[in-house]
Amino acid sequence: MEKIQNAAILVVDMLNDFVTGALACDRGKAIVPATARLLDAAREANIPVIFCNDAHIAGIDRELELWGDHAIAGTKGAEVIPELKLSKKDYVVPKRRYSGFFQTDLDILLKELGVKRVIMTGLHAHMCVRHTSADAYCLGYDVMVAKEATDSFTEEDYIGGLAYLKTCYGAEAYTNDELIAMF
Repeated sequence: MEKIQNAAILVVDMLNDFVTGALACDRGKAIVPATARLLDAAREANIPVIFCNDAHIAGIDRELELWGDHAIAGTKGAEVIPELKLSKKDYVVPKRRYSGFFQTDLDILLKELGVKRVIMTGLHAHMCVRHTSADAYCLGYDVMVAKEATDSFTEEDYIGGLAYLKTCYGAEAYTNDELIAMF
């Protein structure tokens, strides 16, 4: 297997509100150990870890109309779950829409880091991971998916999300062991 070069891991919405809070997802809880293992291996290999986190403004953001209050900036619900051990070496990009790129500085950060390939993790494969992957692809990044560190509310949404990423963006899904072997 060839080594991954010029890559970063994007961790989408692994926040208290998505895992145990306002929009709790049991399937999100289930991927925590695999996600933590992958992030630890990436940090060890000096692969940047970038958290793309919902950080909504109460009463303003459009997503709140659809999903109710969640991940309000400055609240416990908008914090990265403690199990992922946010490191001083990690980067945090707050977002107010589904995509980690939409009106954020994610693209310039990736360019400054020399990244050409993103490894997608987090919640939800059919929504925020999908929209972030779409923008990554349109901006010229290769997209990969860590299938043990990505999920959705339902198995159907997860499988459909991965299929969409493969069909539309050529995104291949890999196990943690496969990815770590490429680090």
